[in-house]
Amino acid sequence: MGSLGRAREARGVGGAKLEAEMKIDVALEPAEIERLGTRDLGGTHCVVLDVLRATSAMVTGLAEGVEAICPVTTIEEALAMREGCPGVVLGGERHGDRIEGFEVGNSPFEYRQLSGRKVVTTTTNGTVALRACGGARKVAVGAVLNLGAVTEWLRVEGPERLLVVCAGTFETLALEDVWAAGRLLEGFPGADWTDSARVALAVSGQWKDPLEALLASRNGRVLVGKGRRAEVEWCATESLYPVVGEMEGGWIRSGAFV
Repeated sequence: MGSLGRAREARGVGGAKLEAEMKIDVALEPAEIERLGTRDLGGTHCVVLDVLRATSAMVTGLAEGVEAICPVTTIEEALAMREGCPGVVLGGERHGDRIEGFEVGNSPFEYRQLSGRKVVTTTTNGTVALRACGGARKVAVGAVLNLGAVTEWLRVEGPERLLVVCAGTFETLALEDVWAAGRLLEGFPGADWTDSARVALAVSGQWKDPLEALLASRNGRVLVGKGRRAEVEWCATESLYPVVGEMEGGWIRSGAFV
């Protein structure tokens, strides 16, 4: 039976029981990410969201044939990885712009051109959030682009504990990440939600259209001001890709949920 078949079986037979037993929390802002190192995540599944644009770029790349992606926290780490792995593509941004000397930045459109390649990337918030979840039982890369697939993945996995991590912007909360977290949680109405999870659900209820939510965010407005509205529209395309990027051993690779 394929992954989607298992997911449907879970929903139809034991799905309600699994959902009722799932405890869901949301890390709403970067200050909470900094504290993840002190938490025991060994029994927790994490889904990391950096919708504008790190995880959207990763999901796009994996769906379009990127072999693997290694998220690192600093430019120095990325450069060191290239020394050890000749041929990898260096990607990343600071203040939303491509890092000087790197082949690609943080645009999902750039990641569509990297089929068959391995990418090492560092971003202001997204890669930091992914690395902070390294102690979790499993870590998935989420975006609006693959919300449906992440939902299926969670139904197949049936975790007892789920932590949705909103990467944020610099040191502040990012509306688009919290909105996407709430949208994801809408798929698990019978779960045990923390107050943070309920906040995310309340935010997602304010905008039913993903593009409206992303354009309402500070990051969305900044990107539009830079002439990158097309990227915002791309990142707002809900469930375009039936893939989930799962991080293991420091590398993110895709699994198909079709």
